[in-house]
Amino acid sequence: MPENDFPASPAQPEPVGENEKVLAYLRLFWAHRRMLYRVSLYGLLASTLVAFLIAKRYESTTRLMPPDNQSTSSMALAAAAMSGSSSGLGALASDFLGLKSTSDVFVGILSSRSVQDTLIQRFDLKKLYSTRNMEDTRKALAEHTSISVDRKSQIITITITDTSPQRGAAMGQAYVEELNRLVAELSTSSARRERIFLEGRLQAVTKDLEDAEKDFSQFASKNTAIDVKEQAKAMVEAAATLQGQVIAAQSQYEGLREIYTDNNPRVRLVKARIDELQRQLDKLGGKNESSTEAPAESGTSLYPSIRKLPLLGVTYADLYRRTRVQEAVFEALTKEYEMAKVQEAKEIPTVKVLDAPSIPDRKSFPPRLLIIFVGTACALACGALWLVMRTNWQEINAYDARRVFAREVLTDLKAHFPKFVQNGSGNHAEGMKARLSGWRRSRRDDEQSPR
Repeated sequence: MPENDFPASPAQPEPVGENEKVLAYLRLFWAHRRMLYRVSLYGLLASTLVAFLIAKRYESTTRLMPPDNQSTSSMALAAAAMSGSSSGLGALASDFLGLKSTSDVFVGILSSRSVQDTLIQRFDLKKLYSTRNMEDTRKALAEHTSISVDRKSQIITITITDTSPQRGAAMGQAYVEELNRLVAELSTSSARRERIFLEGRLQAVTKDLEDAEKDFSQFASKNTAIDVKEQAKAMVEAAATLQGQVIAAQSQYEGLREIYTDNNPRVRLVKARIDELQRQLDKLGGKNESSTEAPAESGTSLYPSIRKLPLLGVTYADLYRRTRVQEAVFEALTKEYEMAKVQEAKEIPTVKVLDAPSIPDRKSFPPRLLIIFVGTACALACGALWLVMRTNWQEINAYDARRVFAREVLTDLKAHFPKFVQNGSGNHAEGMKARLSGWRRSRRDDEQSPR
């Protein structure tokens, strides 16, 4: 018989029924139940260790009410600008045409790069997620954040998954704050444009009013011009009174001179009174003052003279009118500005928090019992599968091409990696050697037997 020829394989047994196969497998498992117990125990220990080594994760959920039905063109364009891509612009343009609601625009803003970068800087997520660049950090943040919209109620749900429950709740609150800020900043409604214009005009008018008040107060303080109109009226009345007193005193003086001499005490007293009244009258009228001389330089008078009042009145009236005009403009702009702010607040879609982010007290991951159960079951299944495969392999005919190929591979491995084969399982290696020796003996016996 040639060396490479193999005897024909014995006739295959008739197919066994399904029940007999199941019974055979059960007997096999029962015969090796101790090994299966050990494998299950190892699987239980390993899965328990893995389940407790996985870090806990907590989910903090925030729910936002759907925004009011307002014009969303500005919000759509703002979200498109933040997305930085033409595809995002086209998608949000379709939103504006009515294909989606304002809630979807809010979701686009929450998922924008601007919001992500703010949260990354605020919570130092690059260090937390152990990423090298901003793009990887944004991807990690997106993996830990879930933003969705209920199509029926339009309620927006923001779910943050984090190893720290406090940080997860803080990140949810940060999302709401950033959404509020961006919606207010990116709104381009007519009320907002009006409010911005009025705000700029109000700042300019406020400065002009302060300058006018300053100039008016300095002029009034320098020239003691409290109220030129009232001052002129009072000074004319005072001058008329003094003039009357002077005329009366002169009449008395002329009468006394008819009776007494000029050296008479009564005549001298009346004469002195007339001189004093005349001096006060000249001072009040500014008799010895030039028209361009400042009142402060004309003497020690507390108030400007009647001669100076017309000149002061022109400047006083101009400064007073300028101040009054600026005050009127300031009051009108202030009213319009407040009304524009109210209208802007009505037009901007407000973010209403339905469920505020709370600190979760129960972990959402990992499901330790499930991991332990699945790990133990997988270990048991692997052990049973190994038993079935080993049994089926042993039942294959010794001259089958598969077993011959496996023996050749094992022989080559033993020749090239003797240490590896020796460090394997002792019982398994000895069993393989014994089976290989038995196959060689049977082959020699077949070769020596008569044909």
